[in-house]
Amino acid sequence: MTVLDTRALNRATLARQHLLARSDSSVPEAVAHLCGLQAQEPQEPFTGLWSRLSDFTPERLDDALTGRAVVRTHLMRRTVHLVTADDALAWRARHDAMLRQRVLGTYRRELAGIDLDELAAAGRAVMADQQPRTMTELVQALADRWPGPPRRVLGELLVAALIPMAQLPPRGQWQQTAGVRNLPLSTWLARDIDPLPTDGDDPVGQQLLHRYLAAYGPAASADLRAWCGLAGLPAAVKAAREELVAFRDERGRELLDLPDAPRPHPDTPAPVRFLPAFDNAILGYHDRSRIIDAPHLGLSVAGHRTVLVDGRVTATWTVRDHHLHISPLRPLTTLEREAVHTEAQALAAFLDDDIEHIRLDAGN
Repeated sequence: MTVLDTRALNRATLARQHLLARSDSSVPEAVAHLCGLQAQEPQEPFTGLWSRLSDFTPERLDDALTGRAVVRTHLMRRTVHLVTADDALAWRARHDAMLRQRVLGTYRRELAGIDLDELAAAGRAVMADQQPRTMTELVQALADRWPGPPRRVLGELLVAALIPMAQLPPRGQWQQTAGVRNLPLSTWLARDIDPLPTDGDDPVGQQLLHRYLAAYGPAASADLRAWCGLAGLPAAVKAAREELVAFRDERGRELLDLPDAPRPHPDTPAPVRFLPAFDNAILGYHDRSRIIDAPHLGLSVAGHRTVLVDGRVTATWTVRDHHLHISPLRPLTTLEREAVHTEAQALAAFLDDDIEHIRLDAGN
C-alpha cells in the first residue's frame, strides 16, 4: 500500500480546500464543496472564502445568506456552521442524536428529569407563529413549564439540539454585529428536513464520507469522525470501501480517498494564505500534523487566526488599533517575509478596516 508522507497529505489538503489556487466557484458552490465553514465567529467565513475564491467580495456571501442559498445553523460537532440550504436539510436528521448527546453530556445534571420530546414539542409550538426569536425569548415563553434548569442551558438545548434552527440575517453578514434571531430551519427555507430512512441504510452517512474525502482526503476514519462528530459511520465506510482507494500515512494509519481526487506532487509550490479562526482546513482532522506542528496545536482550538507558509501554519495574525499584526512562529526567510507581506497587503485591502500599517514580527 502506497505511503503518503506529511508533505503529500499537506498538498492534497491544500488542493481540496482551494488553498493551492483560488477557485472561480460561486459562494454556494464553494460552501458545498467545503462541506460548510465553521462559523461560530460570524465574520470569520469572509476571510476563509477570500483566501479560497477569485475576486471574492463580501456582498457575494451576504447575497447568499439573504437569498437563503446558504444558512447558519448548528450541525457538525454541535458548532455553528455556514452550510448550503440543501446540505442543511439533507444532513440535519443524521446529526440529531449527536447534537442531543453533546448537550446532555455537557449539562446532564441540570437537565436531569426533563422529557426532551415534550420540551421539543413545546418549543416548536411556540415557534409555529413563524416569528423569529432570540434564545432568551424562546426560553421565556417556556419558563413557567420548566422553571428548574438555568435558562441558558435550556435555551442551548432547544436551539442547538432539539429544534433545527437557522440563525437569520443580519447575523453573519459583513461587518454586522447583530445578535442571534432564530427561526426553524424548515420555516426559513420553506422546505422540510429530509427524514432518515427506516430500512437501516445510511445514505447520508455515505454522502458525508464521499463529500468529506472530496474536501479533506486522503483521510482516516478517525479524521471523518473528528470532523462531523458522528460516531456511527463505520457502516458507511464499509459500504463505500470498494469505491475508494487506500493509502497509509507515515504512522501506518489507513487513509481512504476518492480514486480521481487531486493528490498533487509534494513539491508543488504553496502560496501564502491567511486563514480565519477555527478554519476547517485545520480543525477538520483528528490528526492535524499534515498542516500544523504539534507544539502549535492549541492555536487551532483557541480561536487564533493563522497564516500558512509553504502550506503549514507558520504565523498568527490579528487586527487591532488599525494594525494588521503578524506574529511568525519561526523565523521567516527573506522570500517568505516578502510573500507574507504581499498577501497581507491584499488582505488589508479586502478587510478595508482602516488598516494603516502591517506589522510583521521577527519570529521565534
